Amino acid sequence: MPKAKSNIEIKNKRAGFEYEFIESFTAGIMLTGTEIKSIRAGKASLVDSYCYFVGDELFVKHVHIADYWWGSFNQHDPKRDRKLLLNRKELRKLHRNVREKGLTIIATRLFIAQNGFAKLNISLARGKREYDKRNTIREREASRDARHSERSHSERSEETQ
Repeated sequence: MPKAKSNIEIKNKRAGFEYEFIESFTAGIMLTGTEIKSIRAGKASLVDSYCYFVGDELFVKHVHIADYWWGSFNQHDPKRDRKLLLNRKELRKLHRNVREKGLTIIATRLFIAQNGFAKLNISLARGKREYDKRNTIREREASRDARHSERSHSERSEETQ
């Protein structure tokens, strides 16, 4: 019987501004009991998190999962490195691309899948330059202004009817 859909979704909002995403993957993450309970309570942060290889295994660093309030002597270390679970083909592809200059693997989203397991969306990314960030801000403001003017135009047309 499938479990109820969880609404836990922790995003790394800053990553989209700092990096240009090339390719995305969804990976399982190895957790302890108190870690998964903290994630289900929404007590996690992906700020400044990234992935690195040790041999043929992929680990995520700087994912902060807060201590579980009801936990006892079996508490986890909030900032420990956690192993990611991907198939061999995806790991080889990522390892090959990371060796290329300027590419890194960034954690973008942590969520609970329908089967109840914690999943981490990771992206192969290239850092943006300062002018790229200014273009991103300019585009965001232009789309916001367009939505605002469209909304005010539709309100004026409703008033005239």
